[in-house]
Amino acid sequence: MMPKQSAEPETVWMHRNGWVPNNEAYPVLVYRNVIEGDEGDDLASNIEATFATNGWPPEWRDGVFDYHHYHSTAHEVLGFATGWARLVLGGPGGHDIEVKAGDVILLPVGTGHCRVDASNDFLVVGAYPEGQHWDICREPPTAAMIERMRALPFPKSNPVNGDKISLPRHEKR
Repeated sequence: MMPKQSAEPETVWMHRNGWVPNNEAYPVLVYRNVIEGDEGDDLASNIEATFATNGWPPEWRDGVFDYHHYHSTAHEVLGFATGWARLVLGGPGGHDIEVKAGDVILLPVGTGHCRVDASNDFLVVGAYPEGQHWDICREPPTAAMIERMRALPFPKSNPVNGDKISLPRHEKR
């Protein structure tokens, strides 16, 4: 299943927020209503197939944790298969965003995220670039973690459409 033609994402820039490092080099990408299919297993399967075809093997179906956390070892893509949720990106007091079935969010390494509200049927497909393995961080990063996050290569393929990923890059001061 291919994504809908208009797969132009919204960009959300994050800066360090207290203990959450976020990613000041790359933005969060938010794709609205980009994966087609009937809400539920059909849409979840289409999301999984889309991600897998584009070099982002899906690893789980579940929700988003209800506590602030980030990943220091992998970029993450979340595809929403059923229901809706309100998430906070960037750590406590960060950017509120609502997502629903058919939406996709690409979170660069270090980006904080947390679910604050969701429908009872909220279901997410999570995937990571080939060769990257996720961790869960709930404390400030060490100097070694910051260096590892800076050195982690950004994937060559877009999880939504497979194209060479084209991200605006914010050059650090």
